[in-house]
Amino acid sequence: MQRPNAAQLAYGSATVVFATVALLLLSRTTTALGITAISLAGLLLGLLVTVTMPVRTTRVKASERVPLPPRNDEVRIPAARVGAGADTRTGS
Repeated sequence: MQRPNAAQLAYGSATVVFATVALLLLSRTTTALGITAISLAGLLLGLLVTVTMPVRTTRVKASERVPLPPRNDEVRIPAARVGAGADTRTGS
């Protein structure tokens, strides 16, 4: 079996958390045995989601990738802004 990719790990982890919280809230259990059983059920459900999630087997071809914008190696230096009458103003 291949190593799980990032999407599989994310979906499996989210499944563990949400399933465990939902089961704990729905069952309203307070015993240690009940909490342990629900936690194990959440872990098994997350593992099942991770393992059964389809894996992309084909690689993305270079022609299918989003093209990068053309690089412009020209260095642009911004010009100084001069407001109207800024050079004729005198302090008063």
